[in-house]
Amino acid sequence: MIASVSGRVAAVSPDGAVVEVGGIGLAVQCTPGTIARLTVGDDARLATSLVVREDSLTLYGFADDDERQLFELLQTANGVGPRLAQAVLAIHPPREVRRAVSMADVKALMQVPGIGKKGAERLILELRDRLGATTTDTQLDGPPVAGAAPITAVAPWRDQLSSALVGLGWSTREADTALTALAPVADEQLAGTGRVDVASLLRQALQLLGRS
Repeated sequence: MIASVSGRVAAVSPDGAVVEVGGIGLAVQCTPGTIARLTVGDDARLATSLVVREDSLTLYGFADDDERQLFELLQTANGVGPRLAQAVLAIHPPREVRRAVSMADVKALMQVPGIGKKGAERLILELRDRLGATTTDTQLDGPPVAGAAPITAVAPWRDQLSSALVGLGWSTREADTALTALAPVADEQLAGTGRVDVASLLRQALQLLGRS
């Protein structure tokens, strides 16, 4: 198993990145929140999980080991494959996934594309005793740690957020609507810290679009 990759970010796309490791470019599938922290040309470390199929080898990348472990645990539930597990983490950070399962919050889990009421109830039933306690120790909820890619500066936040939303299946018009609604939030972040936290804006955009 490839547990992590560290190296220069060679490319970033709406659904993943290419990280150069020992002269080899590894394609890594990532959630939009993780992608938002990556900058081409910078060094980054991603926790990874290798999914082996008869006709493919797919490497999934995560902001930290906790997110990777939750990704793998989600797949132990009936009917949950890597794509759906990644979709769960694209909508909710690990802390929120644990809270939703432990509190039987069906509506929160139904915000994930591909999970209906019965699917959410099944996840809660099968994973409630295995996910562990809710924690606030997640990199995507807090400031960057040493070795992690920095929060994106203000200039590209609109393009990155739009690409992430379109990559998750929303239309360009829907993405533009979310960007317009969140512009004041981005301005407030810029005024307060001098930076725009794209991962935070992405979660807020998904909540807005989920209610529309």
